[in-house]
Amino acid sequence: MAWSLIHSAWLHYLLAIFNAHDWTMRYVTTFATEIFSLLNSIIYFHKAIQELERAHESLSFAAFLYAVIGAVGTMLLAIFLSTAESWRPLFHRYVRLGLTEYAAAISIIIFIALPHVGELANLDKSTLAVSTSFRPTSPDREIFFVEFWKLPIQWIFGSIIPGLIITILFFFDHEVSSIICTIDRYGTRKPGGFAWDIVLLGTTTALCGILGIPPANGLLPQAPLHSESLMHTVKEEKTIIVDGEEKIETREVRQVYEQRWSAFLHSGAILLFISPPFMKILGLTPTSVLAGLFLFMGEQSLSVNPILYRAFYLLTPPSELPPLPQSLHKDPEAHKVMESPSRNPSYLPVHLYTILQIIITVVVFILTLTQGAPAFPVLIIALVPFRLLVMKKWWPREVLRFVDAWACREGAPEDDEDAEKLNGLPTQEPSSGEETVTPDGVFRRNESGNDRGLAVGESASNGHSQADLDEQRIWGATGNDANHEWVELEAREAPDEELGRDR
Repeated sequence: MAWSLIHSAWLHYLLAIFNAHDWTMRYVTTFATEIFSLLNSIIYFHKAIQELERAHESLSFAAFLYAVIGAVGTMLLAIFLSTAESWRPLFHRYVRLGLTEYAAAISIIIFIALPHVGELANLDKSTLAVSTSFRPTSPDREIFFVEFWKLPIQWIFGSIIPGLIITILFFFDHEVSSIICTIDRYGTRKPGGFAWDIVLLGTTTALCGILGIPPANGLLPQAPLHSESLMHTVKEEKTIIVDGEEKIETREVRQVYEQRWSAFLHSGAILLFISPPFMKILGLTPTSVLAGLFLFMGEQSLSVNPILYRAFYLLTPPSELPPLPQSLHKDPEAHKVMESPSRNPSYLPVHLYTILQIIITVVVFILTLTQGAPAFPVLIIALVPFRLLVMKKWWPREVLRFVDAWACREGAPEDDEDAEKLNGLPTQEPSSGEETVTPDGVFRRNESGNDRGLAVGESASNGHSQADLDEQRIWGATGNDANHEWVELEAREAPDEELGRDR
């Protein structure tokens, strides 16, 4: 393992030196990132169940029942406290803010102390195993460092393969986490330090290999939770024009308080609790509380995943579903199987898209339970070309434009394809009765001066009318608003809490 992590370290350095973020993640869409986020949620839930299974094997039935209550209670209390900021006018604002930001920590402390109260103290407990002395926990080791230099040369080179797989997993996990915790709704202003993050991650990975401990990364959903805890309200002044006069409008907006102290203090607390005196305190933690923490993190990751809300649409009667934009009904390349003969576009392509994401997630999760588990990052990466090359042959382009988008930039793959087609069109001087393409991609008729109502990047052959395009703008069915809940413009006053984006 040591050499695999050492190889992973220099591969991380290469990714940072050549700025891999710009030329790799630019091809990743939300199709793959949503699946990866859902996979993380399922893995957290599975880890919680495993902890409870171990408690069932080692504890009495009464103690096991309390372990289940402790796990579920830890999760529910943390979820409940995380909503404290909406309890106004109850408590002072700073009290509500503290309860929201430290919801998980408060819940963990309460359920660590609870088993020591009253008759619960008589129940047998399963707690975290910690070391009581400053020495390696493995009885086969006398020193902290792995003697990796003693490995035969052929095994050193052979360990490059698992090192490459670890690199792919860590890089993709880190990039998706960084994207999620810096999305528009957080209002971050400082640029992301993706390259420096990768260098630091490579260094810590190598140190873990030399020390003979598992490498630590796993930023989902901890990174978004960190961003959520730093959200605060600020007043923003904006100049507006009313009846020809400029006026200053003050409004409250929510954004992340950008600083370095919280991450530094988190790291310091981790170092503190791995020291022998404080490890004894850590050893008082019941494994049921750890299971509850896993449940909470899985729920937090799942609650902002668009797959969950599209899955709800699968269970919603068709009469209760919000209507889709008419542009989804008139795709010239749409497959007849997916096109509804009715006036309103069919939800069938959207449902099939969601079902495919769920099936792929389940398949990848099953793979993680087999001996082929180390290869699952490769399967996640394979979703990128699958989306770009294969899915466009199965789904109408307008449907893909509606439900999917680039993960790291504006628009969708279909927008880029339309732009490329537009750039390839010849331009000529307009004459009477002829049409020309203006630089903004709008077809215009010269003789009457009337604009043809075509969206940027679409040709007249698409058959879109001005009414359809206006409705598409109203419903937000553009590449930039992919995955948003389908509500009318008049209702868009609050940030989209479900999907983690502004409407």
